[in-house]
This record gives sequence, C-alpha cells and structure tokens, in this order.
Amino acid sequence: MTSVSGKADPVVRCIAAAVIVEALSEGLRDFQAAPLYGLAFGALYAAGGIAILLCLLGLDLVYLAYPLAAGFAMIGPFVATGIYEVSRRRENGLTISAAAIWSTVKSRGEIGWMAFVTLFVFVVWMYQVRLLMALLIGLNASFSSFHEFMTIVLTTNGGLLFLVVGNAVGAALSLILFALTVVSFPLLLERDVDFVTAMITSVRAVAASPGPMIGWAAVTVALLAVSAIPYFLGLVVTLPVLGHTTWHLYRRIVVPVGSGAT
Repeated sequence: MTSVSGKADPVVRCIAAAVIVEALSEGLRDFQAAPLYGLAFGALYAAGGIAILLCLLGLDLVYLAYPLAAGFAMIGPFVATGIYEVSRRRENGLTISAAAIWSTVKSRGEIGWMAFVTLFVFVVWMYQVRLLMALLIGLNASFSSFHEFMTIVLTTNGGLLFLVVGNAVGAALSLILFALTVVSFPLLLERDVDFVTAMITSVRAVAASPGPMIGWAAVTVALLAVSAIPYFLGLVVTLPVLGHTTWHLYRRIVVPVGSGAT
C-alpha cells in the first residue's frame, strides 16, 4: 500500500501487553537519564492547565474545571512531542539540547497539522460539555461555586444524566484521539510522511493490537486525569514518563525502514 504522498505505508506489528510493560520500563530509564527536559515539558503542560483554570475562575466558569481536567489529557500527545525527540536522540546517540530539540520539532511541518487535529478535538469536547449542560441542566444555568455545580450534578436527574452522557462522550472522543495520535506524532518526528498517513498508521496500529492498545489508552487517560487533580502539578512527572514510554512503544509497533521484520 502507498500513502497520500505516494510512498509505501509504514508497516505495523501486533504487540502483546508485555511489550507495553517493557516500553514503560525503558520510558522510566529515559526520564531518569534526562530528567530536566522531561520536567520542563511536564511543567509547561501543567502551567497551561493552571492558566486555563485561572481564566475559568476569572470568567466565573469554575464549573468547567472538571471537564477541563478530564479533557486536558487530549492535548498531551502534542505537548509530549519534545519528549519523543529526547528519546529519539538518546536512542541514536545524538546530542540532547533545547536548541536541537526545538530545531527538529520546528522542521517537521506536518506536526503542526496533527497539533491542529488534537486541539480541535479538545475544543469539541469543551463545547459539547456546555451543550449537554444547556440541554440537561438548563440553558441559563449558572453556578456560584464548584461545590454548587457538583451538588446539582450529583443530586438531580438532569445532573446525573449529564454526568453519564458527558463521560461517555468524553471516553469516545479520547479513544478516537488516542487512535489517531498514539503513533502519528512519533512517526512524523522520525520520518518524512504526511499527517494523514501518520493518522492512518496510528489507527492501523490500534486495530492490529486492540486489547493492549486500548488498555494502554485507559492507563494513559487515567494517569493524566489523576495527575491533573492536584492543580495539574502531577503532570510535571506523569507527562514525561508517558511520553518516553510512547516513543518506545512506537519503536516496537512500527517496523523500521529497511527492516525485514514483520
């Protein structure tokens, strides 16, 4: 098969759950070997979440704090691009520096299109939360505090339905975005392919090993969501570890160019 650009499509392997454990072990080693870079990207991610949360507080939209924390995991793959580059450079024995990482990421123009896809899904998630709130709780619903919002959500029929439907939609969007990005960002970083091919390859990777990959998706979302609870500060460590792990998972899923492995 050939990609949109006319090049041969990347070949994907089936993997077992044990491969994810191995990738996680290697991801932890990468983080320990270059902690400052991982912590820097994790801090940037956490700072973005804190900034958005402060904006919600300033606009009296504190009730969106929960969906924000739940949906913020969606943009993690984009923010982790620099972390993938750290792992790639360690793997190839290349110099690791902020300038080198930025230069490589900036030179991969297709990553910008993948970033747009990621941010678009995040915006859709936040808008559907407001839509469901208007439909199920009230068009003109307003809340003076997060406690009042949670009280209504947990004690009224409309609130409970909002919670169930909202979480179901969020899970579906997260799974879709995971399938589109789990392999695409590392692939675009390493190879000269278009972002459509990268997304298709990522979906093929998930389809080839649905059990292990969906399991990894659940673990990733759960860790990011839990890490976001303490004012997003847990993301400082969680994001780099997951980012390094994702790189090593990618290396096991996508067959290297010129390799005869299947």
